[in-house]
Amino acid sequence: MKSELPVYDIKNFQEYKNQGILVSRFAHYAQTYHQLHHPHKHSFYHLVFFTTGSGSQFIDFKKYPVKPGIIYFMIPGQAHRWEFEDEPDGYIVNFSKEYFNSFLHNPNYLERFSIFSGITDQQVVEVPEVLIDELASIFEEIVREGMVKQAFDNDLVRTLLLQVFIKVERLNSRSKEIHIDSYNHTLFRNFQLLISKRYKDLKLPKDYASLLYITPNHLNALCKDMVGISAGELIRSQVILEAKRLLINLNLSISEIAGILRFKDQSYFIKFFKKHEGVTPDKFRKYNIQTNGN
Repeated sequence: MKSELPVYDIKNFQEYKNQGILVSRFAHYAQTYHQLHHPHKHSFYHLVFFTTGSGSQFIDFKKYPVKPGIIYFMIPGQAHRWEFEDEPDGYIVNFSKEYFNSFLHNPNYLERFSIFSGITDQQVVEVPEVLIDELASIFEEIVREGMVKQAFDNDLVRTLLLQVFIKVERLNSRSKEIHIDSYNHTLFRNFQLLISKRYKDLKLPKDYASLLYITPNHLNALCKDMVGISAGELIRSQVILEAKRLLINLNLSISEIAGILRFKDQSYFIKFFKKHEGVTPDKFRKYNIQTNGN
């Protein structure tokens, strides 16, 4: 099968030291890895804190500003690219899925944070001016730890990163609501994770409800309470998002994409995509080429 979107593993980066993490000042990183300005995905967690520069970033086809004080977080599998107007700088941290596993007893700890929800509007946060210097000093300490080998250096980096996660999470007003009922939040996150893994073969809410041991009505009520839309809409949104990720790869035909997403035929896929996006897959692809040069 042809490749979908370029997917970079943390081991692809020359600075990677086989400890599950890569930390760098952003200007150096952006100059070193020019290919990352084009649409791509990661198999690792990724965050950037901008201290200078301007432009735009696109996470799963949503546009967000690049400016001082913006911090964004990404989970494995999301697609993104950058468009810079003025030279940016700041800090970038890439870390593997396993990086915190040996440090925290709960392997799903990061899923408690809305900044790692996979919902892009919760993953891009504007840091208030009073907190910018505090976060920058934490990142500076993380960078310094990466330059020397000392006892417990990795554990110190992990604790510093957790400070960043918690401080930014507190800024995310939506997270205050999402944690009111931890059981419902966990159930909803499990549904999101199931969609991300099974969207190709499971298309109906009842299929997911069965895997979660709840009724379809319960699942729909949960989704509407958490994000204001039905379970079916969330499933369809994931399929559409994956279709867009595939469409920007010009090496894949529309027919091949329909097959990857397990539609019964190309015609059905085109109708499905047009119904939900208002344009055909081919027109979406051409618009993307015209707009982004990809």
